[in-house]
Amino acid sequence: MRAAVVRENSDGHVDFKDDFELRPIKANEAKVKVEYSGLCHTDIHVASGDFGEVPGRVLGHEGIGIVEEIGEDVTSLKVGDRVSIAWFFAGCGHCEYCVTGNETLCRNVENAGYNVDGAMAEYCIVKADYAVKVPEGLDPVEASSITCAGVTTYKALKVGETKPGQWVAIYGAGGLGNLAIQYAKNVFKAKVIAVDINDEKLESAKKIGADLVVNSGKVDSGEWIQEKVGGAHVAVVTAVNPAAFNQAVGCVRANGNVVCVGLPNGAIDLPIVKTVLDGIKVKGSLVGTRQDLAEAFQFGADGLVKPIVKTRPLSDLNDMIDEMLDGKIEGRMVVDFSL
Repeated sequence: MRAAVVRENSDGHVDFKDDFELRPIKANEAKVKVEYSGLCHTDIHVASGDFGEVPGRVLGHEGIGIVEEIGEDVTSLKVGDRVSIAWFFAGCGHCEYCVTGNETLCRNVENAGYNVDGAMAEYCIVKADYAVKVPEGLDPVEASSITCAGVTTYKALKVGETKPGQWVAIYGAGGLGNLAIQYAKNVFKAKVIAVDINDEKLESAKKIGADLVVNSGKVDSGEWIQEKVGGAHVAVVTAVNPAAFNQAVGCVRANGNVVCVGLPNGAIDLPIVKTVLDGIKVKGSLVGTRQDLAEAFQFGADGLVKPIVKTRPLSDLNDMIDEMLDGKIEGRMVVDFSL
């Protein structure tokens, strides 16, 4: 089968294999024929060895496909179901994190496209109980973006304790940010400020519901947001530039929440006096649980969230990586395995 795998030198790109062999499925697993797989910036981190080198690993964790075969003891899926292949591939199921609703923090977690083979291949094996079904009415190519970018931002807004009518600043208006804006506006009923250094992405943010936009390459967005609305109640940082995290801390009002999602190298310059005296809370948010994904999917099926997607053949994946690194992608580029 066709597959895209991490190169031996982990240079941030992939090699294409036409003869990649899929092992037989085991008990509690399912074989999935992949329809779509989106490119996420985390895939580039994996391909670059930023989390540890995994040469030969099949990339991809924004996968959607159809179950073709189920193993022994599978009761949660049946042949023909459309399901996800997500970054949170499986947890141990019995640790303190798995049993308290924090399964993505499991210390023995498996991640698709990193420590198990992912969705950038014609077929993929999933743990049946961890593959979330795609609801009727949700376009599968759009579901691919929700599988990671959508559920990640939906969960981040939950972590930020977002409430109706509050001001939410979304740092980064790209693949994650455009979905964060829609979830914040249409699901949480918040007022949204989109922050980016790209004016075209900010124009796109206006079209999908942002109430205010600011180019943080031209002004200090923290000061600007404080002046305009008295500070944001919640800031969600999807950008991959450390400067965005620092400005996000400066943009929130007293008792505000800063939720960190993007994964640039570096550190947050956290002012101690403001953090203490204003009661600022800085939180990390890592993708979402199976329940979070089921909810995020349903909001898409209900028409409240519509990912911006463009499909490409698998052979374009290295070009897609270059375009993402150059900041040229609006929304999500998605591999269509029928092309």
